[in-house]
Amino acid sequence: MGKYFGTDGFRGEANQTLTAEHAYKIGRFLGWYYGGEGERCRVVIGKDTRRSSYMFEYALVAGLTASGADAYLLHVTTTPSVSYVVRTEGFDCGIMISASHNPYFDNGIKLINENGEKMDEETILKIEDYLDGKVPEVPYAERDRIGYTVDHAAGRNRYVGYLISLATRSFRDKKVGLDCANGSSWMIAKSVFDALGAKTYVIHNDPNGLNINTDCGSTHIEGLQKFVVENGLDVGFAFDGDADRCLCVDEKGNLVDGDGILYICGVYMKEHGELPHNKVVTTVMSNFGLYKAFDEAGIEYEKTAVGDKYVYENMAENGYRLGGEQSGHVIFTKYATTGDGILTALKVMEVMLEKKRTLSELAAPFVVYPQVLKNVRVTDKATVNADPDVRAAVEKVANALGSDGRILVRESGTEPVIRVMVEAGDIETCQKYVDEVVDVIVQKGYVK
Repeated sequence: MGKYFGTDGFRGEANQTLTAEHAYKIGRFLGWYYGGEGERCRVVIGKDTRRSSYMFEYALVAGLTASGADAYLLHVTTTPSVSYVVRTEGFDCGIMISASHNPYFDNGIKLINENGEKMDEETILKIEDYLDGKVPEVPYAERDRIGYTVDHAAGRNRYVGYLISLATRSFRDKKVGLDCANGSSWMIAKSVFDALGAKTYVIHNDPNGLNINTDCGSTHIEGLQKFVVENGLDVGFAFDGDADRCLCVDEKGNLVDGDGILYICGVYMKEHGELPHNKVVTTVMSNFGLYKAFDEAGIEYEKTAVGDKYVYENMAENGYRLGGEQSGHVIFTKYATTGDGILTALKVMEVMLEKKRTLSELAAPFVVYPQVLKNVRVTDKATVNADPDVRAAVEKVANALGSDGRILVRESGTEPVIRVMVEAGDIETCQKYVDEVVDVIVQKGYVK
């Protein structure tokens, strides 16, 4: 990760960490960089519903056109739709303005390459050098070389058509609840499910620029759980601010998270010969119960660092078709190069309809292990991780748990924090072993 860009773009509080000037300079660099020797580049831009997204959109457009690039605007749309439009319509790159599941006052700039994938680190570092003034100023375009802006809502509409085309069966008479998080999916998700014949019930689809993710969406699933039960729905799907995540609620109001989705879809794909190498890609934060369930189903798995970027890289390198995170980033590489919340919902519906089973029945073999996670603010993450006494405490817990649980100690990628997580058969055991490791960190004087 660089100085400004993390695993999911340049993110921070609008006009504090991330400013309009940053956006303008990013546009200036990209317009020049992809323009090459006298070539005019084409960049597609999408945004979520945050108030500041409009400011960043205009700043990016000003920078791009000043450098001679043409900017195509999808307006309010989802991150996966930007990826889809880039890779299917020959754009040089794409930009999504969103801070995903963060509160409204944060925002972010996600960069997507010509293949619809997250932009490579080499290009990101060049952008950061430009932001820091470490490279010469790029030239302004002049006269007829100045770029122009195009309303490209048609690209978003084509994406909607693509999603509809992926359904294998009609959703007729299925009662489906959607929580749009007052975000990017508010104009897209319902139209897709309506077109497929579902009786669609939608909540949190009235964005005002300040209510995105506020007590709603995939980070506040309890609202959808209550809604599904009270209205007797067959299933519910909750998205985050830019709709690249999806969490599910079964007909009883129970949460089925990204791990549950990986299990349900992994088993289904294995049964239909659609799981290359018999493997699913997870991150190290997936629940221990998922691996137990995969073992029972005869499905193998790989574990990556936390971040859908790393999941996708592993999948692309090895030819895998299913991977994701507990948080609801689920990637189906046959259909997309990013996590796609609406696509994920469609694939879950496919399994329910093809197998004629409720979501609770499909998820039943996956038993979630209790988990305790404690975040410890420390003076130096690397020193804590390398400390012999801390490592000995972790090893002691791992040996005590054996095959009945696990411990994971890792550094936060964005904060001075060590995360200590234990999964075991009961919550008391989890708490006991987390405390044992945290106590050592405290005793050694590492806590801030």
